[in-house]
Amino acid sequence: MEFGGLGNFEQHGFARTRVWTIDQNPPLLQESKSYRAFVDLILKPSEGDCKFWPHSYEFRLRVALTPGGDIILISRIRNTNTDGKPFTFTFAFHTYFSVSDICEVRVEGLETMDYLDNLKGKERFTEQADALTFESEVDKTYVSTPNKIAIIDHEKKRTYVMWKEGMPDAVVWNPWDKKAKAMADFGDDEYKHMLCVEPAAIEDPLPLKPGEEWTGRMHLSAVPSSYCSGQLDPKRVLYG
Repeated sequence: MEFGGLGNFEQHGFARTRVWTIDQNPPLLQESKSYRAFVDLILKPSEGDCKFWPHSYEFRLRVALTPGGDIILISRIRNTNTDGKPFTFTFAFHTYFSVSDICEVRVEGLETMDYLDNLKGKERFTEQADALTFESEVDKTYVSTPNKIAIIDHEKKRTYVMWKEGMPDAVVWNPWDKKAKAMADFGDDEYKHMLCVEPAAIEDPLPLKPGEEWTGRMHLSAVPSSYCSGQLDPKRVLYG
């Protein structure tokens, strides 16, 4: 998970490397009754964080599992500044998907979308392919994307279906062979069996005034590949 502002922050933001606490008395929302299990985590700024992120906030993350095995992540970030100052931030769920072979995977839902190519100085392009396939390193931020994206693994005959709310962008990343070998925490051949597709809010940082709260939601399910391959309708109503 990424969370940070526009200043001098560590790569991928700072929320993913901090110690969270478990909410022992989470709110029992109506939708909570539909979960098989869930946990609420809370992150608040430490004294050290204030040196580079001079704002007060409360970050609540709910991780839920449905009876059918779907995963739901709900992030809520509130500006708790008492000095009346607003702040802006960028956000992404840092989601890695296990795939059989990156060369046999396709992503549907991002065709015709504009993207910023992070390998070319964030130059802006428009996706021309009918679906995303992979033959080399990729690091792109697709902007103003649909709420539904599918990652189709032909060999496993499995499709990950992602629904998202509150996050207009989507990052697609795979380091490929040369960069994988240069990464100390990444196996030389692990790039072949992973794909990162992150719901995000990056191009336009999110503003929050004191007392305001932002909510971002991701729902992941795994279904037979025939469910989406060639049939994905990005405009379909969320959860419809």
